[in-house]
Amino acid sequence: MTTTACQTTQDKSNCCVGTKVPFDNLNEPGAYICNWTGHLLRVPEDGVTPGRSPLINIVGNETLWVTKISDNPYITLTKARILASNFDVNVSF
Repeated sequence: MTTTACQTTQDKSNCCVGTKVPFDNLNEPGAYICNWTGHLLRVPEDGVTPGRSPLINIVGNETLWVTKISDNPYITLTKARILASNFDVNVSF
């Protein structure tokens, strides 16, 4: 597995594929695996466009982590399962 440097600016951090991030910090479209359940999250561009309401908001006492597996939110399920396994993330879809 290769590691890619992720860019961070004052306004936005770019989440590299394979990076584990808190759900609340999602700011890029892509496909993510929920580390707490193994579910696939498809985050379209509209879901992270500045100035728009978030499409989903999860509130809880603990940080919910997700791992980005692809820049493409519409990745096929088969490919998503393969990529998730490459990052040692459990799947439940």
